[in-house]
Amino acid sequence: MAGVTLKTVAKAVGVSPSTVSNAYNKPDQLSTALRERILATAQELGYAGPDASARALRSGKAGAVGVLFTDKLAYAFSDPYAVGFLAGLAEVAEEFSTSLLLMPLSSTDIAGGSNAVQQAAIDAAAIFCVPGGHPALEILANRGIPAVSTDRGDHPDLSWVAIDEVEAAAQLGEHLARLGHRDVVVLVDNAQAAGGRPVELTLDEVGYTDCELRIRGLQKAMPDARLRIVSGGHNAFASGLRGAEYVLDSQDRPTAIVGLSDVQALGALEAMKVRGLVPGRDLSLAGFDDIPAAAAAGLTTVRQPIKDKGRAVGRILLDPATTERQQLMPTQLIVRSSSGPAPRH
Repeated sequence: MAGVTLKTVAKAVGVSPSTVSNAYNKPDQLSTALRERILATAQELGYAGPDASARALRSGKAGAVGVLFTDKLAYAFSDPYAVGFLAGLAEVAEEFSTSLLLMPLSSTDIAGGSNAVQQAAIDAAAIFCVPGGHPALEILANRGIPAVSTDRGDHPDLSWVAIDEVEAAAQLGEHLARLGHRDVVVLVDNAQAAGGRPVELTLDEVGYTDCELRIRGLQKAMPDARLRIVSGGHNAFASGLRGAEYVLDSQDRPTAIVGLSDVQALGALEAMKVRGLVPGRDLSLAGFDDIPAAAAAGLTTVRQPIKDKGRAVGRILLDPATTERQQLMPTQLIVRSSSGPAPRH
């Protein structure tokens, strides 16, 4: 039937339009029998329910939280850290009947990503792995969209859920220093090497705040060590493999490799196995995050509460009862078989 509206259904059932609206939007306010009668009548008349865009305009709410990250969309479904974080965030979003809008920001098409953020129909944003200074962050602020970052900010008005990156990495650095390591390569996530050969970087070229802070933590704990920064591309097993191949095939091989994520460290582990190197004996290897695969691989790593991070971000964004806008999460050094005494040359 053409032109069927909410009012049409209300007249047919003999109730007010607001009652029909409640059948869709606030079902707990109606008896089960009345709601079923309204929905059955709506189906008979060919009424599909309230228009979502019109409802959003009236309420001023989009019913969605944007999740911003600088990588391909597939990263959100393939990277174990991202999967864990999003699972925690989704738990809270579901509790508040809110959707998640994944918003990958290209590292090359900055304008395109910024335009997408400008037009996005979102009520709030989770800033997940976005370099500081990215134009999208300023756009969110100008639009007045509440945002919570996974990077620790210094300004008292910023909202964040983070770990003490420096101290967490310093724990790992102290462990390696006690084992006698003085020559360490750090594998980082960086766009410069994406799709090409690995590159060596300075600290200023790293780009991501969490990576920079982790390197500073290693430097703090290992002031006498030589730390070299290498990237095989974006954060992935393959980039860790490429970066480690570059390092292990050079004449200047370190005594330890630290992946600033477990997935990169696991890629480095594969490169070591191909070359017949035993982790913890021939060369030490460590990661960061303690994803599920780390334990099975015997990987020394820094554990952080990945899923709890996502939940906490969701609570700050959606739960009015959550008043703590800056939350520092705990970390723990997990020592396994992949780290051992530095070999004597």
